[in-house]
Amino acid sequence: MMKVHEKIRSMRLSKGWSQEDMADKLYMSVNGYANIERGETDVPVSRLEKIATVFEIELLELFSFGERNVFYLVAAAANNYYNNSFNNCKNNLQSTDSSSEKHELEHELEKARLLLQQKDKEIAYLKEINSLIKN
Repeated sequence: MMKVHEKIRSMRLSKGWSQEDMADKLYMSVNGYANIERGETDVPVSRLEKIATVFEIELLELFSFGERNVFYLVAAAANNYYNNSFNNCKNNLQSTDSSSEKHELEHELEKARLLLQQKDKEIAYLKEINSLIKN
């Protein structure tokens, strides 16, 4: 389980920000911020709330960052995206009259089906990796 200071560092890196960027956003010295990331200082809740605000997340999300529930949120978001694409293609196909347009939409629908299949395979693979990491 990641410690809070490790989560803060990971989130900063995922945004592509430097420690100087974060220090500026938090109106603090670079050394003071670096101490937070190294876990060398106790961080009051008010400071953690400011850090979460900089990342545009809730404080609870900061605490849960990097935990397994993040994987499931990402998988759910991907699932919604692909299902919406599939349903849009299907709805467009049902409402069109032109045969050439219908053929093009059928092709798009098949691509969406293949993407859904690929997504399911990737999710299964990631779940397998996740279970191996846990063990």
